[in-house]
Amino acid sequence: MTRREKATFAAGCFWGVEAAFRDVKGVISTQVGYTGGRTQDPTYEEVCTGRTGHAEAVNVIFDADIVSYQELLELFWSIHDPTQLNRQGPDYGTNYRSAIFYHSDDQKNLAEGSRKKLEDSGRFGRRPVVTEIVPATPFYPAEEYHQQFYEKQGRGSCRVW
Repeated sequence: MTRREKATFAAGCFWGVEAAFRDVKGVISTQVGYTGGRTQDPTYEEVCTGRTGHAEAVNVIFDADIVSYQELLELFWSIHDPTQLNRQGPDYGTNYRSAIFYHSDDQKNLAEGSRKKLEDSGRFGRRPVVTEIVPATPFYPAEEYHQQFYEKQGRGSCRVW
């Protein structure tokens, strides 16, 4: 029996974030979309204005018997620069912020612990980790052309650092 859980991460452009999580053994499915904002059912164009408050994010459905939430957190920290406020690489704006949207108290505690461990590691020198750790809010799937974008384009990813 599969022990399905959900995780939601924002780490810049959702295309590359989704591609990274899709490669993980134990990840059942991914979906890119918008969360953390005020507007109901926003479009990509609306989110890009910065006025809706949403982040580009990825919902990850995973089998917790195969991959742990902690392992997903480790991948999250490794695929972006969590010290950049409201940007990743060439993309900037609040919709590109670094955030973890937790679905349970356990996820919240694990996320906060992993952020503290990263801060204490000295990996980023004196630059503070600015990643938000906030309760999950309604998630609005992005338009179909954004789903599994790199697979549709025959590309692997867009790692920026």
